[in-house]
Amino acid sequence: MKKTIVLLAVLSSFNFGFSQGNTHTQTGGKFEGLAMTPPMGWNSWNTFAANIDEKLVKETADIMVSSGLAAAGYNYIVLDDGWMTKERDANGDLVPDPAKFPNGMKALIDYVHSKGLKFGLYNCAGTQTCAGYPGTRGYEYQDARFYAKLGIDFLKYDWCNTKGITAPEAYTTMSNALKTAGRPIVFSLCEWGDNQPWEWGKPVGNLWRISGDIYPCFDCEFKHPENWSSWGFMKIAEMRKDIRKYSGPDHWNDFDMMEVGNEMNDTEDKSHFAMWCMLSSPLFTGNDYRKMSKETLAILTNKELIAINQDKLGIQGFKHSAEDGLEVWVKPLSDGNWAVTFLNRSDVSKKINFDWKKNTFKDVDFGYEADFNKTAFKLKNLWTNKEAGSTKKNFTAELASHDCITLKLSL
Repeated sequence: MKKTIVLLAVLSSFNFGFSQGNTHTQTGGKFEGLAMTPPMGWNSWNTFAANIDEKLVKETADIMVSSGLAAAGYNYIVLDDGWMTKERDANGDLVPDPAKFPNGMKALIDYVHSKGLKFGLYNCAGTQTCAGYPGTRGYEYQDARFYAKLGIDFLKYDWCNTKGITAPEAYTTMSNALKTAGRPIVFSLCEWGDNQPWEWGKPVGNLWRISGDIYPCFDCEFKHPENWSSWGFMKIAEMRKDIRKYSGPDHWNDFDMMEVGNEMNDTEDKSHFAMWCMLSSPLFTGNDYRKMSKETLAILTNKELIAINQDKLGIQGFKHSAEDGLEVWVKPLSDGNWAVTFLNRSDVSKKINFDWKKNTFKDVDFGYEADFNKTAFKLKNLWTNKEAGSTKKNFTAELASHDCITLKLSL
């Protein structure tokens, strides 16, 4: 014993270049390549909050297939907060609520998979979820194994009740846990943009929220009694500056679930959908499919607009100009093409008289440019599915309040 003590004392007198303390730097470990285009699907929260059950999920899956939504690209069904009991079991595992899911979560997931769809669940980085159910803090690897055993394909991970932890560390830990569990699962970071996830999220997750919760209005702020706000879709569209350069294939800026079909009129729903497509946002519907109007379905399944969102180049659009309430948003596409959306932010009708030759499009983040003095493009109106001339002539139209026109410019 004495010889050992003496030897340790001698060794401690020399500097061998070792440092003390925590020298391990945690790095993200997401599954790569799971979301090369923005994910599309349905999420339960906007309409149902925690009032979810097996019957709702099965009916939603059935309608997603029968209505043509699945064929249009919507293939994830994500159960948000409220799917579990208020306590973990004796082994520390999460427990799907047996009253809501009497046949068990695995059987429900198998049903969704049998429809050719994918399934997602929700949890939170904190000690409790936002609705007061068990959070994942301290159970990251156990919960990841639980999700892998269930066979889920998508995890939305929220940020409530997280005092004392940092977002990059918490999300990286869960990312590594999912990777260790071994099942490829799309990892959705729902951190609300408070800790700039676009700056550190690329190796960690496949998409990250850039704002607080959406609200079904064009351009409002809804203040909750608990001293936080939800936001109209145009508020969210313009909430963050200079972050489009961080978005792209497998690492998307997420502008939140859509409110199409929830309380706004069809014109505003149309503009909402167009903006989410222009911004390359993940497209998650948040309405009740069982009560969906044919107008809502037509908006959500517009294949031309979806193609803009799903374009393989994966570049988020940007605002080219704004004058007297009339905005022009543009998005570079693959094969040298562009998408252009004219949006009327005002409360009155506006006349469009757009001179292409006076409006060179310049994408300063990704280096794309369209000079209409040098190159002529054919125009197609993606809402009417009709040809609309070319950039050799001014584009003219009448645009109602809160309405939009989206064109595809093709070489």
